[in-house]
Amino acid sequence: MRSDRRQLILGAGATVLTVGVLGPQPALALNDAQARALISRAVNDVNAAIDSGRTGPALYAQFEAIFTKYADVPTIARSALGVASRRASSAQMAAFTTAFRGYISRKYGQRFREFIGARFEVEGARKVKTFYEVKTVAHLRGQAPFEALWHVSDRSGKNLFFNIIIEGVNMLAAERTELGAMLDARRGNLDALIADLKRAS
Repeated sequence: MRSDRRQLILGAGATVLTVGVLGPQPALALNDAQARALISRAVNDVNAAIDSGRTGPALYAQFEAIFTKYADVPTIARSALGVASRRASSAQMAAFTTAFRGYISRKYGQRFREFIGARFEVEGARKVKTFYEVKTVAHLRGQAPFEALWHVSDRSGKNLFFNIIIEGVNMLAAERTELGAMLDARRGNLDALIADLKRAS
């Protein structure tokens, strides 16, 4: 049961879901109130999508739009790809990022009907090194509440979240492990992985 609910909330984060290697970025005035506000808006949009009654491709497209709006998708994609991103060309990274965004939206969107009736509460935020950690509590029907920690940064030039920790499970680490196994199965062929992510449901 705990594993199932971790997968559900990780899916929520991935959809509203992006720390990768970034060059020097201008420091912006991100504060705890802005970090909380970002996650509140993201959670509200996810709840609206869940309650919209949409299914299939229409629902996945809505999730993908939310993911793009609130998450640092290029950073998440690069971090999820791991060391393979270092040898990828610019064109490959662009293609992978697009394929990854769609893959995540479909992968977790299929389970989002299970979130109907769920409630997410933002409880507070604190500064951690160069980013803010926003604490939320998820209330799912028939399950005990559990904690989700969202990491928010302005290093991309906008206030966006780049990771979620669910009951000690790191979203980026989990996706990196899975994608690494998929890439290994294709003998390190990134183009093959990109093509398969585009087709994956």
